[in-house]
Amino acid sequence: MKIETFFDKNTWTLTYVVWDESSRDSVIIDPVLDYDQASSSYWTESAEKVSQFVKGHELNVHYILETHAHADHLTGAQIIKEHFPQAKVAIGDKIGLVQEAFKGLFNFGDEFQTDGRQFDRLLKDQETVEAGTLSFKVIHTPGHTPACSSYLFEDTLFTGDALFMPDFGVARCDFPGGSAETLYESVHDKIYALPEKTRVFTGHDYQPGGRELRYETSIAESKKHNIHLKEETTKQDFVKMRTERDKTLSAPKLLLPSIQINALAGKMPEPESNGMSYLKLPLRNKG
Repeated sequence: MKIETFFDKNTWTLTYVVWDESSRDSVIIDPVLDYDQASSSYWTESAEKVSQFVKGHELNVHYILETHAHADHLTGAQIIKEHFPQAKVAIGDKIGLVQEAFKGLFNFGDEFQTDGRQFDRLLKDQETVEAGTLSFKVIHTPGHTPACSSYLFEDTLFTGDALFMPDFGVARCDFPGGSAETLYESVHDKIYALPEKTRVFTGHDYQPGGRELRYETSIAESKKHNIHLKEETTKQDFVKMRTERDKTLSAPKLLLPSIQINALAGKMPEPESNGMSYLKLPLRNKG
């Protein structure tokens, strides 16, 4: 099994292409759609880089996997799918909980369905998925959102936002449906239960202190050195730390546009009579 990594500096996001060198079967994890908030415009450079790599290596893409409905970048899943229409866009089967939470915030009408039907496949906790000669196990790892999943390929785990590099910790838990208690159970009781030699690839690297890019760790390293959640960290201590820390954090700058696209598997809103698509922006009075 081979892994190619793409890093989007604008959103600190890692996209992975995982493939079998013999059969050329592959999956793509967490692709990015480039987006400028000030002009509300998007472009496809990041997704095109991934697509060109896949084409150059003559890979057969079975799945475009989302670890969750991201709040900090728009997904490039549909751009990738335009190049590889046979690929299925897949996400954890709890995505409906996220859709339901944000349906109220954006006042979406009855036409907005909250059963995950916008995705090609919904993945169940603990199921094994075949992608040609590749296979992976789905591990439901909620807490950051109620629909987060990690994907285990042999001895290699892709954690999305559940677990970051040891010097950055773990994800925030203050989004709708998020829970510090649940994230503790996901990381401490599920991820840390895997063999210590398991390789861990993270969904983001924020390069704390300006250090060089790092995106691979291990279960052993995380259990010993993760600054937020070590093996010996108690749930009570973690929940206190995470809750207090989250109160100091600002909302991700792309939260509102991202969730509207990502909850639809990367599909844009239907164009209106002038041919333009529009995102909604709630207006709040903080006074």
